[in-house]
Amino acid sequence: MDTSLGLRVLSGGMNVALVLALAPLFEGILRKVTAKVQSRQGPPVWQPYYDLLKLLGKEDLEVGESPAVQRLASWLSFAAILTVAVLVPMGAAPPLAGAADAYLLVYLLTLCGVSTMLAGLAAGSTYSVVGMSREMMCLMTLEPILAVAVVLGVVRAGSLRLETVLDGSPYAQAGPPLAGILMFGVAILAFQALVGRLPFDIAEAETELMEGALVEYSGPKLALFKFTQMAKLVVYGSLVVSLFFPWGSRLPAPLNLAALLAKLVVLVLAVTLVAATHARYRIDQAVRYYGGLLGAALAALLLALYGY
Repeated sequence: MDTSLGLRVLSGGMNVALVLALAPLFEGILRKVTAKVQSRQGPPVWQPYYDLLKLLGKEDLEVGESPAVQRLASWLSFAAILTVAVLVPMGAAPPLAGAADAYLLVYLLTLCGVSTMLAGLAAGSTYSVVGMSREMMCLMTLEPILAVAVVLGVVRAGSLRLETVLDGSPYAQAGPPLAGILMFGVAILAFQALVGRLPFDIAEAETELMEGALVEYSGPKLALFKFTQMAKLVVYGSLVVSLFFPWGSRLPAPLNLAALLAKLVVLVLAVTLVAATHARYRIDQAVRYYGGLLGAALAALLLALYGY
């Protein structure tokens, strides 16, 4: 095996290991800080690890109209988020960026939402279908925002190569960065919804839909979906950081990783504070909010096309 290819594969494996290790930890921090904000003791930080291990050890019951599609949806969500992890910089350069371009990254990001829709459709219960329909409405208005952010980076970089688009230079290049500033504001306002946290956890809404699309799931398949939700904090956070906050990424290891973790912790704390202090939006409120952000994102793309 070529040495450079071996190093890239090793780096990709390290990214996957980082997501597997950090996703439950960040979820535990989120739960603990939320409890403190609400004057509760809360569960231990390690509780998400125990929850995932408990689900993985349960019997894999299949209740629904299409068990094969249920299995496909759970593994598709897990595979999609880990594939994105090897295409996004996590301290160092994207490990396998040469194997994909920006458009494939957008497709993979969309697969996470599509897998949840498939899960709800395959379960066939009333709650899961309602959760699936909410997920579909959110997918149609929310995912394009992330796609526009990546495409704007492509326009400003003049390249589809991920290592060029995701190193922050398209947004930090010389000249009036009006498009970058506007897209930065949109990304920050949309991040809470992208990771599916209050007040935008509308497709799950456990107090209304009893987990929505995932109401019929248990055991290992539920563990895969839960992990995907946790991993979004790490993977989507790394994507936003690489686009808008690339400072420290060129430091030698392990300082570049320490810089990434510090920025991710700040994002997690911001998500936690918003989730702990806001009530859940209705689906019509959320769609209007997403629509406004999408309009602003398209305006930023238009500015970029004209060189602003």
